[in-house]
Amino acid sequence: MNHHDIILPDGWPQPKGYSNGILAKKGRTLFLAGQVGWDEQEIFKSEELAPQFKQALKNIVAIVEKAGGKKEDLCKMTCFCKDRNQYLSARKELGAIWREIMGNHYPCMSMIFVVDLLDHPALIEIEAMAVIPG
Repeated sequence: MNHHDIILPDGWPQPKGYSNGILAKKGRTLFLAGQVGWDEQEIFKSEELAPQFKQALKNIVAIVEKAGGKKEDLCKMTCFCKDRNQYLSARKELGAIWREIMGNHYPCMSMIFVVDLLDHPALIEIEAMAVIPG
């Protein structure tokens, strides 16, 4: 059962890798703090963007699942990345990581490039919102 409607105004092209709008029908709203690419012990296993992105996504999904939801309940993500050029050169690899963890679910998403992140050596941080049915 689909608990969210994807919103796409008439005549707009289908976005690639995100949704312009998601209307959550009913549920509990879960706000997620920014997640970086460290493991559950707050240890970075890599200083590279792709492995950090993968771990940050896993962290997001773990929090949603702990709250009783699933990855498809994610409605909004904001990504903060330190290196635009590194992000652009890794897009194909990041896309493969996305599909591995998130499948074909594409929340509303913003990508913001920043000077630095608090937790060194973080290269990317992802915050999110989910609406969990029930």
